[in-house]
Amino acid sequence: MGIFDFFKPVNSITPDEVRRYIREKSTDEYCLLDVRQPAEYAAGHLPGAKLIPLGELRSRIGEMNPEKPTVVYCRTASRSRSAAGLLTGA
Repeated sequence: MGIFDFFKPVNSITPDEVRRYIREKSTDEYCLLDVRQPAEYAAGHLPGAKLIPLGELRSRIGEMNPEKPTVVYCRTASRSRSAAGLLTGA
């Protein structure tokens, strides 16, 4: 994994598409990854989301299951895009 993995093109979906996806799938069929900071997560997060702040993702990537689709989110989509690129590169 290199620095350019943070800039790989990734698929994006809208919040409505995420809601529909979560509603239609069982929680064991996907991983919901929150890449915000712990204080942001504590203030509110999607039920079932795993917190791995973007700055820790590279060292904690082994906690992710590559066999499951992963929905990554943050506050403004910039961190989640970077995280998705990193996961794609892994």
